[in-house]
Amino acid sequence: MKKFTLSTLTLSVSLAAVGSAHANDFDDMDPVTLRLAHVVNEQDGFHMAATKFEELVEERTGGKVDIEIYPNASLGDERTLLEGMQIGTVDMGVITNGPVANFVEEMAVFELPFLFPSPEAAYRVLDGEIGQELLDKLADVNLKGLAYAERGFRNLTNSERAVNTPDDMDGLRIRVMENPVYTDTFRALGANAVPMAWTEALTAMQQGTIDGQENPVNVIHSFNLEETQNYMTLSRHTYAPAIFVMGLPAWNQLPEAAQTVLEGAAQEAAEYERALNADMEAEQLASLKESGMQINESPDIEAFQSAVEPIYEQYGERFGDYLPRIREAIAQ
Repeated sequence: MKKFTLSTLTLSVSLAAVGSAHANDFDDMDPVTLRLAHVVNEQDGFHMAATKFEELVEERTGGKVDIEIYPNASLGDERTLLEGMQIGTVDMGVITNGPVANFVEEMAVFELPFLFPSPEAAYRVLDGEIGQELLDKLADVNLKGLAYAERGFRNLTNSERAVNTPDDMDGLRIRVMENPVYTDTFRALGANAVPMAWTEALTAMQQGTIDGQENPVNVIHSFNLEETQNYMTLSRHTYAPAIFVMGLPAWNQLPEAAQTVLEGAAQEAAEYERALNADMEAEQLASLKESGMQINESPDIEAFQSAVEPIYEQYGERFGDYLPRIREAIAQ
């Protein structure tokens, strides 16, 4: 883990050197304030990424670009934030890939279950040609993709029973993101998939109107889901990117030097968050266990993979050549 973190930070430094600008390049620029929103709390990796981004941008522009962070869905859920970026009422955000895929369907290719065997495989694809192509497609819907942070590998929790195979999920009411790939994946696994915004899901778990949800360990920990969820299965069924995304109305008002800084800072902040997530996961799992959550660390992954094969038959061709290209990149 230490080796991974060191290499990540080394890459970040090199990227910063390439994409940085001198603060005096902004002497003639009028000050700008950008509102960056996300839907999670201040203990979450999204907020840490946003805070690192704020620090880098303000330092590299000599304070001429000020980033104001709005956590906790204070400006709306993720779909609302994206719609706000399109019309200019929100400037930018760190947004989970699932809702973004409702605006650019090809983005949902990353949501296919068990696609990425490791974080490193995902990073090669996201930070390479394929990932950049998909970020560029956001311009077609009046958005600007800057870089991929991460939500991470997602895992199942529920309040009813231990889950080791898909058979154990029969009838469980599981909240999923408002994204058809997630909905159909969990239906294929036998669950009653319930699409809803995250803010609504928290209330639904407390009230018992849903049995469970699926998210990375960092989300399960930062939102204290052990208070309503007794069981976790480390299924790692989907790797979910997150995107530093900006509305084109705000992006187009910035001078080129500021745009360069934002792109470089977003990439560096994304890599910073990835390294944090990797370092913190073991500690977070230990904390959840101490709080009484029962964690199945070795479920029958082959059974889960077999159950979701129809998802590839259903969705594979929708993404053009992206799925075979991703598989080829992973195999290299």
